[in-house]
Amino acid sequence: MSNTRYTGFWARFIAFLLDSTVAGLLISPLVVMVAGSIDITQYNLSDPIDARELLSKLSLQLGLDMGLLGIVFITFWILKSATPGKMILKCCIVDEKTLGKASNRQNIIRYAGYFLSLIPLGLGFLWIAFDKRKQGCHDKLSGTLVIYGQPLDSTDHETESD
Repeated sequence: MSNTRYTGFWARFIAFLLDSTVAGLLISPLVVMVAGSIDITQYNLSDPIDARELLSKLSLQLGLDMGLLGIVFITFWILKSATPGKMILKCCIVDEKTLGKASNRQNIIRYAGYFLSLIPLGLGFLWIAFDKRKQGCHDKLSGTLVIYGQPLDSTDHETESD
């Protein structure tokens, strides 16, 4: 474990930008199909009824976006231990104790932890730059690390499977 190379803030930020951009481009048409497109110029924002309707539609779209993005990220984490952006940078997500594959439970907690990492002002993500093992709030909550390389073979340790 002493030769473990933790993935730092900037590499993880670049991977996240790549992943979010590609996933967003793929998810957006589906969200528009389900929730419809929104033309903000069609709403009178000084009318409370129009403003409430717009807010409701925007909330639905955001919820769909975040839900679908979660499905994409968590699926990649479960199947590949990394999203495509992390794969390009030759990084992966591992269990912090075993350095093996993170469990399904850890991956779900990790995604939920993204939202806590955003509060306040993204400090949970910024913490990656200062932490000795380069963990953000979401990593600490889920018991994961992002490292260069691959998870240890599952025959070398016990992993929790959900």
